[in-house]
Amino acid sequence: MVNQKERKKKRIYLNEYVENLLEKQKQEHVKKDIINEFNERNGQGLTSPTTTTTTDETRLLMEYIDRANLFHISKQDEKRGKILKLRKFFKSKRNQQVEIYFNCGRESRYKEGKVSTIGRDFVMLTNLKKRMWIPYSVIESANIVFGVPNYSNTHQHYLYDNNLRYKLLHQFGDTVSKRDLVKQQFFEESLLTNLDTWKETWVVVHLDEGNKKTGKIINSIDNQLTLSFWGSVEYVLIKDITYIETIRLLSLFKHVLQHYHTE
Repeated sequence: MVNQKERKKKRIYLNEYVENLLEKQKQEHVKKDIINEFNERNGQGLTSPTTTTTTDETRLLMEYIDRANLFHISKQDEKRGKILKLRKFFKSKRNQQVEIYFNCGRESRYKEGKVSTIGRDFVMLTNLKKRMWIPYSVIESANIVFGVPNYSNTHQHYLYDNNLRYKLLHQFGDTVSKRDLVKQQFFEESLLTNLDTWKETWVVVHLDEGNKKTGKIINSIDNQLTLSFWGSVEYVLIKDITYIETIRLLSLFKHVLQHYHTE
């Protein structure tokens, strides 16, 4: 009991503390920090390391944790996990060629194209002939096209000039709404809102096998797409859409002839 009381009463004075600290500092292994060494040599500020590992190891670890969390969510909620995985895949393949297998009713379909827009609930593909909107809900499989190299895409990075930076700071809404590429950096559009930006575009809307609507997009609001076809108006619920594709001028004439022939 006496020894414990003596230990509690024992005081460490400043000179003793400094001496012990300096001794421990001499024995400490100093790890070379090449990044801060370079920054200091060039008159730049010092930064604190985020982890004890190298930056490349940290980046790989972050990607691993991100993917592990994604698959963990998929086990708990399969529907939500499917959407998150598809979004992750398409974002990594932006402006690259992909192939998609999906269901149109009971019929299977195949589409191939370059990833143009990744939305909250859909992906848009483009090729030399048309644009295609495909909801995640109908997609069964997505992959890179066989024979096409899987390369790192520089188009995922955008350089903002000072003029654009000023506009983003002072006129954010107006600036972003006028540039699709910038808009995709800040927002994940739904199929409903994206279609509304394609007014006056002629499209074919596929609902299920053998059932489709053709027309010019009037608007896309209140969970439905409004089409106009030579004076007649068609309404399509967004939830019923399997996929949408644009029509070329020659194909449009064929649809017109088929329309009047059925009448």
